[in-house]
Amino acid sequence: MRTHLRKIGNSRGLIIPAALLETCELGEEVNLRIEGKTLVIEALNAPRKNWFDGYKAEVDADEWPTFPVDDENGEWEW
Repeated sequence: MRTHLRKIGNSRGLIIPAALLETCELGEEVNLRIEGKTLVIEALNAPRKNWFDGYKAEVDADEWPTFPVDDENGEWEW
């Protein structure tokens, strides 16, 4: 895809079409790096993205039993 660099003060800006942003999963912030004479724009990955994909809570059910709440007073005191 061919596009133009736009002057923004002393810098240049680039309009990236929404379809490309979505396909590349680019958010508000990106990582820029140079490889040779090529500018590479990379999505910043959320550090914990997809951590719980495929997680089955029932597997840990025995590890986290439910404890009865001591509510003899009806209110908690902090």
